Amino acid sequence: MNGMTITEKILARHAGLDRVSPGENVWVEVDVLLTHDICGPGTIGVFRREFGPKARVWNREKVVIIPDHYIFTADELSHRNVDTLRQFTMEQELAYFYDPGTPNYRGVCHVALPEAGHVRPGEVIVGTDSHTCTHGALGAFATGIGNTDAGFVMGAGKILLKVPETMRFRFDGKAPDYIMGKDMILKVIGDIGFDGASYAAMEFTGTAIDALSIEGRMTICNMAIEAGGKNGIVAPDQKAVDYVRARTSKPFEVVTSDPDAKVVSDRVYDAATLEPCVAEPHLPSKYALARQRGDVKLDRAYIGSCTGGKIEDFVAAARVLKGRKVAIDTFLVPATCEVALALIKTTIDGQSLVEVFADAGCLDIAPPSCAACLGGPIDTFGRTHGNEVVISTTNRNFPGRMGSKQSSVYLASPLTVAASAITGRITDPREFLQ
Repeated sequence: MNGMTITEKILARHAGLDRVSPGENVWVEVDVLLTHDICGPGTIGVFRREFGPKARVWNREKVVIIPDHYIFTADELSHRNVDTLRQFTMEQELAYFYDPGTPNYRGVCHVALPEAGHVRPGEVIVGTDSHTCTHGALGAFATGIGNTDAGFVMGAGKILLKVPETMRFRFDGKAPDYIMGKDMILKVIGDIGFDGASYAAMEFTGTAIDALSIEGRMTICNMAIEAGGKNGIVAPDQKAVDYVRARTSKPFEVVTSDPDAKVVSDRVYDAATLEPCVAEPHLPSKYALARQRGDVKLDRAYIGSCTGGKIEDFVAAARVLKGRKVAIDTFLVPATCEVALALIKTTIDGQSLVEVFADAGCLDIAPPSCAACLGGPIDTFGRTHGNEVVISTTNRNFPGRMGSKQSSVYLASPLTVAASAITGRITDPREFLQ
C-alpha cells in the first residue's frame, strides 16, 4: 500500500482516520475559519438561518474576521458590510476581529492571517475567499469555500470534503536572482492551463522551492486556484517552523508526504532556465516571456495585493527603481500594516524604500488593503476607469477585475512590473539588473 501525500495526511488526521484516498468524501474538523467584508455578512446570514438567530459559533477562538476588500471608500454599502461584522463580533465575543480604522487593523487577510500567527503547519484552514490557498505555504491544508459551507462551519466546526488527487511540481536547481515565485507559478499555470489542476492538491517541492522565502512560497500557493487547484502546499521545513514559532506559541505538528505517496502527475522544472514572464489579458494562463512583449505600451503599473504586496515584493521593486524614474503612473499598495511599516524601516544603500519610491516618482503609497485588485467602488485607489493597459503584481486579469471592463491587465513579478514602469512598456528586468 502506498503512503500518503501531505494533503492526504492532514485530511486523514482531521477526519480521525488512519488514511484517506483521493475521491473519498470525509468530514473534516476545521482549525480556522476566515472571512472578510465581502462574504462575511452572507456567511453570518447562512449561520443564523441554519443554526438559529441566537446560536453561538462553534469556537470563538477559531473564527477570524479580517475586513480588507472594500474598506477605504465612501461607499455606504461597503461600510454597512463592515458594520455587520462589527456587530456580529460583539454579539459572539469573537477573539479575532481586525477592525479597519483601529490600531487592531492588519490589512489583506491572506498576508495578515500568517503574520498574526493564525496559520500553522498540519492544520485545516478554510476561508470565504478563493486565495485562502495561500496558507499552504506554511504546510497547512488551506482552501476557499462558499458562504453556505462557511455558514455551516461557523456553527459546526467541520466540513465535508472530497480528498483531492495530488499533482506535484518540482523546481530543481538554483533560480537566477531575476526570477521570483510569481515567475514560477505563472510558468506552471501557462503549462497546464487555467483548469489544468481542477480540484487537485498542487504540491510544490524541489531545491528552488526550498530556497524561496516564506513570502515567495505564499505567492506560489496563492495562485494555485488560478489553475483550478483545490489547494497549494509546500512541505514545512525549518524556515517555515521558525516563521510560525516567531508568531504564535500554539502547538502544531509538522506533516510531510511519504516518499512512496502516489501522485497523479509529477512535473519537473529546471529553475536555472526560467525567464521573467507575464500573463497576458485576460487569463493567468496566457504565458509569455517579458522580453518578447516589449512592443506592449503601458498606461500604469500596480504593485500590491496578497500576491505582490509583501515586503519582499517591494524590496524587489526597489532594486530596479532605485536611482531611476517611472514613465507611467505607478501605484503602490502594501498588503498589511506590518508591510507598510517595513517600507519605512527597510533601507537600500541608506535610503528607505519609501524614499526610493518617492524619488522614482511613484504615486503616494495607499493604506493597506486589497484596493484595485478586486476593482472595488469607484473611489478605490488604483481602480481602472477606461481602456488603460496595466501591468500588475496581482493574481487575476479577467475583464473588469481591476475596475473597467475595457482595461487590459498583464500579470508579472514585482521586478518585471518595476522595470516596465520605468520604460512604459513591458520590460524584462534583466535590462536593469545586469
